[in-house]
Amino acid sequence: MSVHSDVRKVTTNTLLKMKAAGEKISMLTAYDYSFARIFDSAGLDVILVGDSASNVMAGHETTVPITLEQMIYHAQCVVRGIDRCLVVVDLPFGSYQSNSDVALASAIRIMKESGAHSLKLEGGEEIAESVRRIVNAGIPVMGHLGLTPQSIYKFGTYTVRAREDAEAEKLKKDALLLQDAGCFAIVLEKIPAQLAKEVSESLHIPTIGIGAGKHCDGQVLVMHDMLGINNDFNPRFLRKYLNLHDQIVEAVGKYVNDVRASDFPNEQEQY
Repeated sequence: MSVHSDVRKVTTNTLLKMKAAGEKISMLTAYDYSFARIFDSAGLDVILVGDSASNVMAGHETTVPITLEQMIYHAQCVVRGIDRCLVVVDLPFGSYQSNSDVALASAIRIMKESGAHSLKLEGGEEIAESVRRIVNAGIPVMGHLGLTPQSIYKFGTYTVRAREDAEAEKLKKDALLLQDAGCFAIVLEKIPAQLAKEVSESLHIPTIGIGAGKHCDGQVLVMHDMLGINNDFNPRFLRKYLNLHDQIVEAVGKYVNDVRASDFPNEQEQY
């Protein structure tokens, strides 16, 4: 019997039960009402209001520029579109790193002003105190380890993380620390599949992978990548389920031609 049969809304508790039952968790990013509605009706488990909005919605090179206010706006739009999905919102760069007071204030603002269900923070030991304080305030937190895009200027590259033993050991330790601090799940981004398997098996909370292999308890992709809206991003871990970029270009081209040829609107398309 599906976990969803007796739970209308997906909650953090649903995800823990899904891991225990060996049922995989599906997660995609969304940033607006219309796509949130579609994803929710398609049976998705979790919507991530990602700071990837900085890239795919605002056109920035990195996730660093997006502000707390902008994340709240996108989260408000998504929450209006869902009936059952769990909504997770990224705390943006600069809204939690300085100290746990700032982190807690940012977390409270997102929850109060957006109506979202939970938050995601990047990092391990460095942010454990902030995670504890946010969780103690009654706000569910998802962790994020491996490639952490907000730290791109520190890493200098978007390459696979934790190939070396020292970084792999720190990641394993950080995962347990985040679990102890109260995280209900952890995203593992761009790490070797074998490491992701070890981490997933060491935790009682679910792992959500992106470029981390099939042994994670769930998977997440950026919607613009998965739907083929974004044409110039083709990493190995991405499966494109549609090629919307070319289909949209073709549709708009037809529209332009029909307007120019006075073919649209026709007799049936006017009052």
